[in-house]
Amino acid sequence: MAALRLDLIKNYLRPHKRELIIGAFCLIFVNILSVAIPMEVRNIVDDLKEGFTFSYVLNKSTWLILMATVMGGARLISRQLVFGVGRQVEVSLRQKLFDRMLEQDPGWVQTIGTGEVITRATSDLENIRRLLGFTVLSLTNTLLAYTFTLPAMLTINPLLTFFAISVYPVLFGTVGLFGGRMVKQRKRQQQALSELSELIQEDLSGISAIKIYGQERAEQEAFKKLNIRYRDAAINLARTASTLFPLLQGLSSISLLLLIAIGSGQLSSGTLTVGGLVALILYVERLVFPTALLGFTLNTFQLGQVSLERVEELLNHEPTIKDKDNTVNITKPISGKLEAKNLSVSYEDSPRKILDEISFKITPGEIVALVGPVGCGKTTLARALGRIIKIDEGCLYLDDNDVMNLKLNQLRSNIALVPQEGYLFTETLSENIKYGNPEASTEKVQESAYEARMTDDIKGFPDGLKTLVGERGITLSGGQRQRTALSRALLVDSKIIVLDDALASVDNKTASAILQTIKKQYSKTVLMISHQLSAAAACDRILVMNDGKIVQEGTHQFLIKKDGLYKSMWEREKAKEQIQSDD
Repeated sequence: MAALRLDLIKNYLRPHKRELIIGAFCLIFVNILSVAIPMEVRNIVDDLKEGFTFSYVLNKSTWLILMATVMGGARLISRQLVFGVGRQVEVSLRQKLFDRMLEQDPGWVQTIGTGEVITRATSDLENIRRLLGFTVLSLTNTLLAYTFTLPAMLTINPLLTFFAISVYPVLFGTVGLFGGRMVKQRKRQQQALSELSELIQEDLSGISAIKIYGQERAEQEAFKKLNIRYRDAAINLARTASTLFPLLQGLSSISLLLLIAIGSGQLSSGTLTVGGLVALILYVERLVFPTALLGFTLNTFQLGQVSLERVEELLNHEPTIKDKDNTVNITKPISGKLEAKNLSVSYEDSPRKILDEISFKITPGEIVALVGPVGCGKTTLARALGRIIKIDEGCLYLDDNDVMNLKLNQLRSNIALVPQEGYLFTETLSENIKYGNPEASTEKVQESAYEARMTDDIKGFPDGLKTLVGERGITLSGGQRQRTALSRALLVDSKIIVLDDALASVDNKTASAILQTIKKQYSKTVLMISHQLSAAAACDRILVMNDGKIVQEGTHQFLIKKDGLYKSMWEREKAKEQIQSDD
């Protein structure tokens, strides 16, 4: 698995090869100067024993300042380039992740949880950015520092160099000892953060239900438990880190103490010059920082690897509903004919059929009602028509074309599905209506709103079509939300409209008027799924479902004359209306 993740890191970095090569050259140049400066200091210190002049000190000081300035500039360029690569990969991955989420089946997205997806698209991507930016720079710099510095130290005094670096195996062992624990603790922290995000997302979406049932206290307690779990995970990680990093710093400093202690003796014996000792001290100090930072760098590397796994899990998940390899393009205009042939749908790992070999035909421009008891499979059929759920080949046809052989975007552009709870975005009313056709003119928006019987409502809004509807359309009534969603569907140039109880909050008279307008003005094929039998009675034909099957079919007048489910449903509705009128 580690090798696979390294391959992924290479793949992410490959498009930015130019920036990385320039950054690497800058780092090499920085490390060459980092070796050259202590050597120059050694020569200056040794020369001072023989005497010096003001011009000599001025020239050497200017030279050292120049070298340090150039080294700082090169270091700055390398940091900007490599950190910039991390930022570019982060932005690219976030876009790729977002695009991938839009390809997924709605059910899968809801199963994994919105909060989990948000966490992976934010904190996990930040970890990957640090992995490909800071970690790459730090590890490369550490490798170059040892590669260039150790040979220079050996040329000055091999014995002192040996004692100076003798502590480092202990240091690396300490990093290995703490590293695995920190990875596990970081995973627990990430999981706790995901759970927190998910709860916040759900509670904000369901704030009305929380208020209605007075569950504020219960949600506070649930949040408190998750918050404490996150706190404990973060504290455990912080304890490990706060133990490791000072320990690394202390071990690194021991090498400097050994150098001074042993070097002092060699100064007395004359085997080491003062300039040589100063240079070795500078070299050891140069190695102390990257060595002490190595623990943090490796922790960031491991954390990035964990986040890389989490993000790749989402990127590699294949949607079950997608275009086939042999999809075809419809070249001629769609007439609006819809046909089902023995359509069956089952839940995964369940023998029960939600739709059981349903067959029907709807001719172009026909308005057909689909009625039946709750749970009989009406909504499942609506979702099947737009391939929102998985169906088999040879079951559904659009103008004699098997929908499984059509591109999803072409199928869905010709079948406008209006659910009972049409989702509205936190935008203006106009933007919500134009969602399916962003280029639509104001006149077209007003026309579709008029046909959906929204004109009077719009006049009553303070800003008309520019009124902000709030999150999920919270400022609108149920009927206004449904008619806004219907306006959106009418504005899209689709030949078929499927109303999945989308007029449930509209009175029967208005619903019937809307259906007739759709038929006359737009010449669209309409499948109206509804519990409103009075509105269904105005349709050209009615399909009656029960237990996943179509049990009756015909006009309203035909069905109420035959004993069966539709007649009993019609009589119950009329009896209910009579009771309400008597009250």
